[in-house]
Amino acid sequence: MSSSTPSAPAAFQKGNTALITGGASGIGLALAKRLLSYGLRVLIADKDISSLSSLSSSPDLLTFEMDVSNLESWTRLKSHIDDVFHGQLNVLALNAGRYIPTSFSNPDPTNFYETMQTNLFGVINGVTTLLPLVQATAKEDGKGKKGAKGAVIITGSKQGITNPPANPAYNASKAAVRSLAEHLSFDLAKEHPDVSVHLLVPGWTFTGMTGAATSGAQKEKPKGAWWPEQVVDYLEEKMKEGKFYAICPDNDVTEDMDKRRMVWAMGDVVENRPPLTRWRPEWKEKAEEGINKLDV
Repeated sequence: MSSSTPSAPAAFQKGNTALITGGASGIGLALAKRLLSYGLRVLIADKDISSLSSLSSSPDLLTFEMDVSNLESWTRLKSHIDDVFHGQLNVLALNAGRYIPTSFSNPDPTNFYETMQTNLFGVINGVTTLLPLVQATAKEDGKGKKGAKGAVIITGSKQGITNPPANPAYNASKAAVRSLAEHLSFDLAKEHPDVSVHLLVPGWTFTGMTGAATSGAQKEKPKGAWWPEQVVDYLEEKMKEGKFYAICPDNDVTEDMDKRRMVWAMGDVVENRPPLTRWRPEWKEKAEEGINKLDV
């Protein structure tokens, strides 16, 4: 038996189907194009009407306008998947997210609510509504035979792991997403092992959320950032290796440095240091020295 790495993740097979939220641009669109190249039928769900309308619809690429924070929209989406994919769903990619400023100095909590509704409940709504379709698809192929492998891909953030100060709502939403994804992976490993779960944690990526133009003139990509396609490359490799975590480096931050920073962050808890020592002025030199000395 060959021990070579498969050419594509098990769920990325020709004839399979996929749903990608936030798929009209950035990492979501790069993933959609990759899946199309493997012969999957892809449904992109997004609330950006302009970006959706710019996509070239085809029998294999379908679009659906929705707001992931709205549960009724998910009910409509499930009905649409029943119609266009006959209830088949092999890949569920919950990628939609938003980054809006939040601060405890602002007495209006609206941005906190809106961040949580999209980043956290957009994932919860997606899992509770569509996971049964992924499980059923992996269980049977429609002829009573065992179905193809399924995959749930959830987009997180390094800010949900190391918690850098600046945007408490965004960090908290992504920390909660990480926790939910870990629970889902644990539960499905026992109950539905044919459905894998993967937490995609991009590094600095040149997307609309991080400064890339979504209309008008294209801005120049910073040297330190990755293209969305590089993020998808990394995700694929981790999926083929059977890994849950796909914590992407970028052109500025290596995998080794990411590990050091994550270990240091957890050290605040284990060693009962003040929280977020990495960013405290009185801890700056000690934190840098400690991170560099860590053996990971």
